[in-house]
Amino acid sequence: MSLPYTVADVLRDHVTLECESIDRMYLNLYVPQLQWVGGVVGYLHAHHGQRFASTVAVAPMTAAFVKAIDRFAEQQDVDVLTFKKGQRKDDVTRDYLAEFEQTEGVLYIGKAQERARVVRTERRHNPETGASYPWIVDSTAMVNHVYFYCVDEDFGPFFLKFCTYFPYNAKLCINGNEYAKCQLRKRGIAFEALDNGVRNCADPKALQKICDRLTEKTIDRLVRKWFKRLPHPFSAQERRGGCRYDVSIIQAEFCLTQVLDRPLAGRVFFEDVIRENLDLGRPDQIQLIFNRRVTRRTPGRFRSRVITNGVTPSLHVDYKRTRIKQYHKEGQALRTETTINDTRDFAVGRRLHNLAELRQIGFAANQRLLHVQTISHDCALGEDELQRYQRPLELNGQRASALRFADTRVQALMQSLLLFTLLARGFSNRDLREHLCALLGLDPSQMRPGRMSYDLRRLRLHGLIERIDNSYRYRLTDDGLRTAIFYCRVYNRILRPGLSLLTPKAVSTDSMMHRRFIAMNNTIDAFCDEAKLAA
Repeated sequence: MSLPYTVADVLRDHVTLECESIDRMYLNLYVPQLQWVGGVVGYLHAHHGQRFASTVAVAPMTAAFVKAIDRFAEQQDVDVLTFKKGQRKDDVTRDYLAEFEQTEGVLYIGKAQERARVVRTERRHNPETGASYPWIVDSTAMVNHVYFYCVDEDFGPFFLKFCTYFPYNAKLCINGNEYAKCQLRKRGIAFEALDNGVRNCADPKALQKICDRLTEKTIDRLVRKWFKRLPHPFSAQERRGGCRYDVSIIQAEFCLTQVLDRPLAGRVFFEDVIRENLDLGRPDQIQLIFNRRVTRRTPGRFRSRVITNGVTPSLHVDYKRTRIKQYHKEGQALRTETTINDTRDFAVGRRLHNLAELRQIGFAANQRLLHVQTISHDCALGEDELQRYQRPLELNGQRASALRFADTRVQALMQSLLLFTLLARGFSNRDLREHLCALLGLDPSQMRPGRMSYDLRRLRLHGLIERIDNSYRYRLTDDGLRTAIFYCRVYNRILRPGLSLLTPKAVSTDSMMHRRFIAMNNTIDAFCDEAKLAA
């Protein structure tokens, strides 16, 4: 087996299993009518017959809900724990899972005080008569939350967290990789588990189909199934009257797992990625995550370094509240995962029916990152191609000026373009103008949109960017990405630092390049003196 040298080598020759799947999802469960004050007032009028709405009426509901939980725990013989401050819930759950022998059921119930959105009643006074009256307002408070840690035969371990205070919002956390493992077992397909993933599988195509079947309908069925089994804060009559929980997405992780034939392949991959991207400005954040917890009391000096022993390299790319993380999982697989913390980053709604669209965005971001990394290691330009950018061109009757390599504005354009390589929606005239002005030291108001349109036009005619259909946004082409990387790397890594070391006023006169240049200059002078050549 030959040693892989580049990202392309690793992805082409050393991946034994590849699978795209939803990883962890954190969902919000809520009654839409009760998420605004007017809806709460309507609920109290309709279901509790109040003339003047007050949350006093829901106090018996809260007490009944808490008693129902205690009664459920007693009937099902389920332990009830109070989480201590700093206690890791995952560790507690792991211990209970190790002793759980059923295919489905409640592991245990946990209680904790957490801040939550609540609805309160204030006493207000009429300024004319002085009479008091109740007034409902939105607020937050530290209230008791109840965690139901469960195991489902289709989904595996998950938890459902209820706020025990009106309007009884809840949270659901599931894991798509655990769902895939459960489905493989039910179908009798042999596989070897990876922590939060699959290392190998007897039928990779079936594994991918299983992951694709984790849809919004599948998740909604899980919610309805366990709402019927667990204590519910609303009565059956209220549920029939419209108090039905809806589901929205708080956080969704979309992962691409590529299992490698040997750990060395993953190490080569990350060493190449980190080495090639440290000074490029893309991705925005690159760091190594050490297997130790660091606090304010931890002594020593901390800095980012490339270490070859005892660490797991991790690559992070941030876009608004969305993050792409790439790391070497357990020394066996490349894991690339996009975590969307706010669906509005991509102009997508939060409700669960938007999952299909978010899935496309997340998986496309993973593939795009790998594509960018592959191209970044193959950014060489031929002489003819390089010279083509140095000359003006005419295409279909449209003229475009040259993109000269050493031009300050062109270099700023190329560096700006690299900031948009991973954005799903591309970039606009305004987006590019803001970054370009920052690199040129200008205020955006000093550059008119028309001047930016001129630059976009020549980038498009040279084939470096393309316009997205039915929009005023653009994205880089593969040639554009390769060219931008080439321009920036050669200019920033070779030309600019090299020339600065050769000047008489160089800051560091002890560099190897400076010494070699002086030696070469002295050799030429000696040759001229020996040959008696005139200066």
